Amino acid sequence: MADAAGRVPLVLDGPDVREADPYELLVGYLDWYRETLTRKLAGLSDTQLRTPVEPFGWAPLGLVRHLGWVERRWLRWGFAAQDVVAYPPGGDPQEWSVVGHDDVWAGYLSEVRQGKVIVADARLTDVSQVGGRFKTEADAPTLGRILFHLLQEYARHMGQLDVVRELLDGSTGE
Repeated sequence: MADAAGRVPLVLDGPDVREADPYELLVGYLDWYRETLTRKLAGLSDTQLRTPVEPFGWAPLGLVRHLGWVERRWLRWGFAAQDVVAYPPGGDPQEWSVVGHDDVWAGYLSEVRQGKVIVADARLTDVSQVGGRFKTEADAPTLGRILFHLLQEYARHMGQLDVVRELLDGSTGE
């Protein structure tokens, strides 16, 4: 809505416009991108969600499954060094596939919840535990580095999802 002078205020996505704390910015934007995934898929039929879109070769729900695995690899297996399966049997094709009536959303949301618990009491300068994804202290990144990586992963995929959505039904992203 325009003000009295006819100016439209700039509305920024993600955390509050006055937020300056790096931890809150990273976590806030990561949450915003997680919500963006849901927004961008809203209104698609089950068939549209499960059918691969060319030229990408993956279905929208395949991207949701992939992002669940990404969350698991970086936060649970990576930062927390939990003893979890890091890749699905069958590798990338299985990670991006949607078979039958899998509840892909439930798996994704479970990974997000578990990742949020891991991050909740950590600081950006905390270094990943050794023994999961990272075998030595020299290889172990900080939480800040991991969160930044997750942000760029989501940002890249949300751009791809904009194109997929436009191909499916003409909807364009924000």
